[in-house]
Amino acid sequence: MKWLRISCAICCLIVPSFALDREAFTFTNYDLNLRIEPEQQRFAVRGKITLRNDSNAPQKNVALQISSTLDWRSIRIGAEVAEFVSHEYTSDIDHTGALSEAIVTLPHEISPGGTVELEVGYEGVIPLDVTRLTRIGLPEDKARHTDWDHISKSFTAVRGIGYVVWYPVATEAVNLSEGNAVAETLGRWNARFAQTTMSVILESTLDAPIFFTGTPDPALAGKQSGMLKIAVFNAANLGVSIPTFVIANYQKLAPNDQTAVEYLPGQEDAAKEYAEAATNIDPLPAIGRGSGSLQILALPDPEAASFVSQGMLLCPLKSPINNEAVLDIVYAKTRLAVLSPRPWIQEGLAHYAQASFVEDQAGRQAALSYLNAHRAPLVEAEKVKPGTSGGDVSHSLINEPDDLYLQTKAIYAWWMLRDMLGNPSLGFLLNYHASDDKDGGYMQRVIEKETHRDLQWFFDDWVYRDRGLPDFRVDSVYPRAVVAGGYVVTVTIENLGEAGAEVPVILRLPEGEIIKRLEVRAKSKASVRIETAAVPLEVVVNDGSVPESDMTNNSLKVPSNAAKPRIE
Repeated sequence: MKWLRISCAICCLIVPSFALDREAFTFTNYDLNLRIEPEQQRFAVRGKITLRNDSNAPQKNVALQISSTLDWRSIRIGAEVAEFVSHEYTSDIDHTGALSEAIVTLPHEISPGGTVELEVGYEGVIPLDVTRLTRIGLPEDKARHTDWDHISKSFTAVRGIGYVVWYPVATEAVNLSEGNAVAETLGRWNARFAQTTMSVILESTLDAPIFFTGTPDPALAGKQSGMLKIAVFNAANLGVSIPTFVIANYQKLAPNDQTAVEYLPGQEDAAKEYAEAATNIDPLPAIGRGSGSLQILALPDPEAASFVSQGMLLCPLKSPINNEAVLDIVYAKTRLAVLSPRPWIQEGLAHYAQASFVEDQAGRQAALSYLNAHRAPLVEAEKVKPGTSGGDVSHSLINEPDDLYLQTKAIYAWWMLRDMLGNPSLGFLLNYHASDDKDGGYMQRVIEKETHRDLQWFFDDWVYRDRGLPDFRVDSVYPRAVVAGGYVVTVTIENLGEAGAEVPVILRLPEGEIIKRLEVRAKSKASVRIETAAVPLEVVVNDGSVPESDMTNNSLKVPSNAAKPRIE
């Protein structure tokens, strides 16, 4: 009977979790003390977290999740020990494929908009673990190149949510086998936690440099307390910068105060190449290099996947440096040049800068090929988006939770803006200030003030709502001879899609080609008149700079006898 009473008590604690709204609370601040023991792979945390109820209903329970290799030791609310039950919760937002979830019963309901501060303690080990990848069929040796996070005496590097849940989070369970579910969950987290802050004190038993995403406290950086090495950092905008810590016996190469390369033994030659590349690369010259410095941290695995967080690029150092590594540096430096709490701005601009860099190095056609590599995933993503009258607000760039969608659509949005405005340097970004970005329309107002262009229709179609993609076709071509010689060619373009765009119209002539730009709104037609020396052989709409749902209907051959009588 005693066993039955215990079982019933446990069930009473667990049953409410099935109806629990795990995403009701937003974590607004973390104040954590991390103790890392690399020799034992051990990791312990004590600290406080502040949560706000952003749901529409009062909440009596809150979920707290950490990696499954960590165990909850204590949870307190004020001076009182909190009642909680912990269990394993399967989810691929952690490299182990599971979480240690604590369901906390609060002493009273938290009303919508109300906050609660919890004092937490947890500890365990963070080993190299590729469970979530091998169980979906990825060979273990390849999986290790992606999920390389671990604590060890020789090298420690641990990324946050999406890799290792080393700080408390709360999300619904997701599985890598469920299409884009993991990316959508992480994107939703990033959007909600864009303004979240974190303060950390890192204590390590290894006498080696400590690195963390965020701004170090110079007074305490690298200090010793007995056998402990201590570093203090403050980080903001966790929605666009995954908190990451690294501890290793690096050697440092710092060509200037804006770049430092931390390398491992045997990597000195490669470090020099990376330092030179990082020094010379200026992805957005008109904007400047930003106020922060970039730390390039070497990964020991030469095949490891690179990773970027704010001010930090983790990558294998290879000599000679390849194009992929150079683009990683472009991406990392752009994130420093333009800071924003909005992922579509922060991520979109960083990826746009990569395409712009390709254009500077190899020409526009190479850049368009780079963009085209992003088109197929975007087209597929748009196919599964729920259609809504007037455009879907929840899946707009400004609210979209899907990280992949942000990377694909946002890069095109910035490229189209630069083509429309004839401003490849995006110099108007000098007037963008993240601290003033209090509402979704702020960026539009910044650009309009600088360029004197009405961009409401563009932001409605591409940023504020998801109207899908345009679908252009050449409706008609009418060449007409003129008395003075040559022709006036009238081209009509039809947009079958729900989103408008300014698109290039290309006339291919016996000698060369002529390109004009034409604004074609959704579900409408627009025409342009172009003077030519000869009847065009073919008319093409879109050179690949505007993403379309269907590009098989973008050209029209012009018959040689198509010219109409002369215009007097």
